[in-house]
Amino acid sequence: MSFFQAILLGTLQGVTEFLPVSSSGHLVVMKSIFNIIEIPVLFDVLLHISTLFVVIIVFRTRILSIIRSLFSYLYPGEVTSGENRENLRLFLIIILASVFTATIGLGVSFLNVERNPMLVSILFLVTGSFLLFSKFSKGKKEYGEIGVVEGIVTGTAQGLGVFPGISRSGITISAALFSGMDRQKAGEFSFLLFIPAVSGALVLKLKEARDLFTMVSPWTVLAGVSASFIVGLFSLKLLLKLVRGGKLYYFTPYLFAIGIAGLIWL
Repeated sequence: MSFFQAILLGTLQGVTEFLPVSSSGHLVVMKSIFNIIEIPVLFDVLLHISTLFVVIIVFRTRILSIIRSLFSYLYPGEVTSGENRENLRLFLIIILASVFTATIGLGVSFLNVERNPMLVSILFLVTGSFLLFSKFSKGKKEYGEIGVVEGIVTGTAQGLGVFPGISRSGITISAALFSGMDRQKAGEFSFLLFIPAVSGALVLKLKEARDLFTMVSPWTVLAGVSASFIVGLFSLKLLLKLVRGGKLYYFTPYLFAIGIAGLIWL
């Protein structure tokens, strides 16, 4: 893998991990176009760690609030505020959703779809359709109003994000909106679910990792990871702004275009 390819893949990761266009689907397409036979597993892991840090930084206030609320329940005599109760409820729903994500994700992981650009192209069209219909959601539920149903729906949706061509962010935000959540909360909730999902996936991937620096220069790795982090930070902030404005469907024409192009040429 060359220096240019590392930066390209890092930039691609930073953009597509957050914008609802499927990072894994674009990776399949880019590998086909640039004839990249294999991406070192550890390099892929480092790219995902960089985007994981982006999420933690952007949502640090909510994450710290949840942690404080959890600790408050460990000390008798602490005042149980409405915020603490809401955060505990949110934490339990994230766990529930993560169980469904893991169950579905592991259940379909044996399907070898990464080498099937035709299926990936079809799933680009599916993602585009979800984003289009999300335009019509009118949900106003806050965290204190969501429960088991919302956890199961969004967790299941995130599990389906295993398929290249299905955008994890796109389908989970859409699922949260369809289940009646407020737009801002739907965007935030999607990325709170991202943290345990990606952390678990990285642990599994590390088992396959080999010595990266015998295959790729450390400077090449640093360039790719830096590109992923910087571009990812801007991409996530852009996405959240679009979600709040109800404009996820802006990505539908692009997804339809690459989906149709893939069906014709790949």
